[in-house]
Amino acid sequence: DLDECAASPCKDHQYCLNTDGSFSCKACDASCVGCTGEGSEKCKACASGYVKEDEKCTDIDECNLPEKVCTKENQDCVNTSGSYKCVCSEGFEDKDGTCVQT
Repeated sequence: DLDECAASPCKDHQYCLNTDGSFSCKACDASCVGCTGEGSEKCKACASGYVKEDEKCTDIDECNLPEKVCTKENQDCVNTSGSYKCVCSEGFEDKDGTCVQT
């Protein structure tokens, strides 16, 4: 079997999987910028919103940072994979970018 992966035939956001007589390109984990294999522990670098922890890229919980990311009144932070979003607190709704009581 010829190792086609030795020639790095895949794109930057993929890794090469050598198979018998062929190869396939597989997508890197969402937490990676470039990778050498499957999973968040095979990242070459971590994507924005992720940090290398115990040799793998893990999500940064922006909602637990010392500096508040959702600064508007009556707004809560919701952590998402690789990011976060600001939503109006319970009992409030977004009215032209301001959280007003419902």
